[in-house]
Amino acid sequence: MAATALSLTFAGAGLASAADVNNAKNAGFESGLTNWTCSAGSGTTVSSPVHGGAAALKATPAGQDYAQCSQTVAVKANSTYTLSAWVQGSYTYLGVTGTGTTDVSTWTPNTSWTQLSTTFTTGASTTSVTVWTHGWYGQPAYYADDFSVYGPDGGGGGDPAPTVPAAPGGLAVSGTTSSSVSLAWNTVSGATGYNVYRDGTKVTAVTGTSATVAGLTASTSYSFQVTATNAAGESAKSTAVTGTTAATGGGGGGGTVPKHAVTGYWQNFNNGATVQKISGVPDQYDIIAVAFADATTTPGAVTFNLDSAGLGGYTVDQFKADIKAKQAAGKKVIVSIGGQNGTISVSDSASAANFANSVYSLMQTYGFDGVDIDLENGLNATYMTQALRSLSAKAGASLVITMAPQTIDMQSTSNSYFQTALNIKDILTVVNMQYYNSGSMLGCDGKVYSQGSVDFLTALACIQLQGGLDASQVGLGLPASTSGAGSGYVSPTIVNNALDCLAKLTNCGSFKPSKTYPALRGAMTWSTNWDASSGNAWSNAVGPHVHALP
Repeated sequence: MAATALSLTFAGAGLASAADVNNAKNAGFESGLTNWTCSAGSGTTVSSPVHGGAAALKATPAGQDYAQCSQTVAVKANSTYTLSAWVQGSYTYLGVTGTGTTDVSTWTPNTSWTQLSTTFTTGASTTSVTVWTHGWYGQPAYYADDFSVYGPDGGGGGDPAPTVPAAPGGLAVSGTTSSSVSLAWNTVSGATGYNVYRDGTKVTAVTGTSATVAGLTASTSYSFQVTATNAAGESAKSTAVTGTTAATGGGGGGGTVPKHAVTGYWQNFNNGATVQKISGVPDQYDIIAVAFADATTTPGAVTFNLDSAGLGGYTVDQFKADIKAKQAAGKKVIVSIGGQNGTISVSDSASAANFANSVYSLMQTYGFDGVDIDLENGLNATYMTQALRSLSAKAGASLVITMAPQTIDMQSTSNSYFQTALNIKDILTVVNMQYYNSGSMLGCDGKVYSQGSVDFLTALACIQLQGGLDASQVGLGLPASTSGAGSGYVSPTIVNNALDCLAKLTNCGSFKPSKTYPALRGAMTWSTNWDASSGNAWSNAVGPHVHALP
């Protein structure tokens, strides 16, 4: 997912006058979609991700609709205004119409918070304009926040000027490794960003309510504080917390997962792919993710219902016995949470506890080795971190935790998925990002890459490798066949070339990483069933290649 925030600031020939105001109403979407109109019902408001405050706009293109959201703003004639916006999303646009002079627009392909800005001048009889934002056809949802039309007061009554925010509360250490400390804190009303201080020195600025401070020394204690910021200034520092780095390097849990592993999703349903029992999953797969657990009426809680009828009479007893047999052969079998239609929400401490308790109950009932997080409708980094740490405390060091974010979720360390991965780095097994069903994305070199190539795989994996994950926690997720995804299938040869490029700097495309990552975990596919439908061509080619990596 992407995030978009809009802001209009005055930028005339000289300095803004004292009478200049933000003419937009409900600029931060704190009152839902009040004063806003979105095409084809494409818009809603969400609590995460946000650029400032407690809410943001989320708008989702569909079919021929590119999810335009607009507001009519009162302005003065013959006046100059600046339209600007904090945006995050694949091809997010910002513009204005009805100026009476020249209508203007701007756009960005960035999928991390970026400020768009453009100026316009009103005509002699112009008393209102329409400001708008939209995404693009076939692209993921975008987000918008902190919209402002700043300039001479048009008389429409905009939002009040911001005041300096309060100091953040609830600062806590959410995770540590030998070289990093992860922090989380509570949202501050009116804040558009946060500064993180280590031992009194500012070390990073973020827009969300969590951060990971890297580059630290093992077995060392550090003091951390956070401030909240907006256009009015910076708050006082929060109460300090102490974070102590671990004694040794690396990261990840998972017990005896192979150094280089292949993950495959096993379908607990029949959608036309080959119906399998767990016993029928080829030996090339080291981690089998059972897809999917089901939501319950209890917030955050999940359950599992074997689709015996759809799987040809497969019984629960057979299912459990097959899991034990796979484990006896050195494989891991985990339960996957989410999927395209998953509706599980972990958004507070109660739902986090429900999630941990229910997943642990499934592990005890069925013998699962862990959990896969495949929530494609977003997650809350603070409470998912809390849930997974609680689960880890129950299950112990052998717990396997995998994640399968979409490409948009891992474009920046400020994204909730990426934050969660870093927050649990010391217990995380692998992130198998889905390099399919994706629009064009930025690589770690700032260039835009389209799916279906070696470069798309390597340049996007590089973001995770440079963003704080250990190489052993990075895997490449691809469909097993053209039937396994709407788009993004590549041949096993392309997958293997990308693995070689990252691990050995061989068989690269035009993009080449700055160094080798021989500890790269491996690859993932959706699904073992679609693989079977193609004669296991994917696992027969990719599996041996993964296992032969250095």
